[in-house]
Amino acid sequence: MANGSHGSQRQAAWEFFGTELKRRREEAGLTQVELGAMVFVSGGYIGQFEQAIRKPQLDVAVRIDEVLQTAGFFERTWRKLIDDKRYADYFAAVVELERTATKIAEFAPTLVPGLLQTASYTRAVTLASNPFASETYIEEKIAARIERARILNDATRPEYWAILHEHVLRIPVGGAAEMAEQLEHILELARQQKVLVQVLPIAVGAYPLMGRMVQLMEFEDAPPTAYTEAVYSGSLLDDPALVKRVQGAYDLLRAAALPPEASLALIQSAAEDHRRCARTT
Repeated sequence: MANGSHGSQRQAAWEFFGTELKRRREEAGLTQVELGAMVFVSGGYIGQFEQAIRKPQLDVAVRIDEVLQTAGFFERTWRKLIDDKRYADYFAAVVELERTATKIAEFAPTLVPGLLQTASYTRAVTLASNPFASETYIEEKIAARIERARILNDATRPEYWAILHEHVLRIPVGGAAEMAEQLEHILELARQQKVLVQVLPIAVGAYPLMGRMVQLMEFEDAPPTAYTEAVYSGSLLDDPALVKRVQGAYDLLRAAALPPEASLALIQSAAEDHRRCARTT
């Protein structure tokens, strides 16, 4: 599944839904037939849910939560996949997968990754793409971005690794003061050991995945995935060979980037440059 169509991306998320359903059903010691009888569908239907051939109705997802005592997991997942309009269709599945990832690794060639963005940075990016957007629209985008970032504060937060091209540090998105605040936010997350950040210096020149934003995700009981973005579109990849190639390219990026300590020093220096610029304007 290596194309960028909305359907294929959504399907990847439903496949993860099915994997989770199977895992939790087996942990409860139930067969497909037994679980089906308890939620008023056939065992065959449960099998089709687990294989992502058929999608359950909301009331079935709710009953599955009740029987498996999963604290609303399947209802929430269903609602996000079906109803969440805050994200572009090609990205909604990625947001849901982030919540269950054990490891997230990103490469950002031009923009601070969403999970690291401040509200002012998100506002500036949103306005740049939507100059006539209403305040309500902008606030919804900011709220959605902040909600995504909460996974970095969870007790079970994923291991998060970001490689930022030096360009990301230099472009004053939202203005010099706002950019300084953004970089200081990244530094604080790193100091709190919630993220590990490296910077790919401009001096490196050509690099793997030239100009391509990439996100890799790993899961406890599901195969890894890779996500990359183009203009108003994105591709969620789960083909093992493709994901392996992206992982190999990411490893090369990591090797070319500055070590974490030197990276934080460069981010600190860039933040100070933006602060000085803000004071003189």
